[in-house]
Amino acid sequence: MEETSYLPPQPVSGAGAGAGAVPGAGAGGPEYGPATLGGNSRVTDAQRARAEGRSPVIEPGVQPAVLTAVLGALLAGGAVLGTYALLVPLVLLQGLTAAGWFRLNGMWPARQGIALGFLGAVAADVALLASDRSPAAILGTLGVWVLLSLVLQLRSHADPDERMYGLMATVAAAALAITAGGFLAADADAVTVGALAVAVAMVARALPLPTAVSVVVAPAAAAGAGFAVGGMEAAGAGVGAGAAVCALIGHRVASYDYPSRFVHFTAGVALPLAAAGPAVYVLSRLAT
Repeated sequence: MEETSYLPPQPVSGAGAGAGAVPGAGAGGPEYGPATLGGNSRVTDAQRARAEGRSPVIEPGVQPAVLTAVLGALLAGGAVLGTYALLVPLVLLQGLTAAGWFRLNGMWPARQGIALGFLGAVAADVALLASDRSPAAILGTLGVWVLLSLVLQLRSHADPDERMYGLMATVAAAALAITAGGFLAADADAVTVGALAVAVAMVARALPLPTAVSVVVAPAAAAGAGFAVGGMEAAGAGVGAGAAVCALIGHRVASYDYPSRFVHFTAGVALPLAAAGPAVYVLSRLAT
């Protein structure tokens, strides 16, 4: 597996220098680049924000939330149309998940790692179809891909610390992409409820409300959507609320420490749905 590299420090110059410098620094004072994970000993934006009492977290915002809602609606519509119609948005979700996770961890380029995670997800999908959508196919594929990631990473010539970090990122990306196949393992009705609940939750979370309020409103709205879509039954509300809670966790992860616009439009779109995939399957089984 090829070495994964981190974003290099970016010097700040010209008109942007004023925004990047420490307040009160003179013309010859230090200038700071964006946050990095490898080798930048200078103060990062996240460190400066903490020192100034500001939050180092930027949430994906309205546009990624709308894209998540669109992808959730496609999953719900695909579940209604049939298994193979569901595969199209699911494969898109799994690809975005693998790419977004690597970029969220500051690792770029990481083409082989992204390809490995995505191929693991495709292999899990094929195994699910071949086994009549048995969840054991997900667990089996996950075990094989963890072993494969370990073997490939041991062949890397990177430094031990970077090699370990790359291994963890690869395993996590593959695990998230593979377990998103929970949508394929679950019943069509549960997929419809869960995907639409995540869509509603992300739109509600993006509303211009205080964070504490939107975190409460989002799962409540998702539970209501699950109740309505699930035939006015409590089970639908439970699946919707559970999927929304997992989606909020994925949303929060994608907001970590000044993520880039690319992160917002990959991990920020995909992680809420990917995190909800296993929950949709488990909750639907518990409800039956």
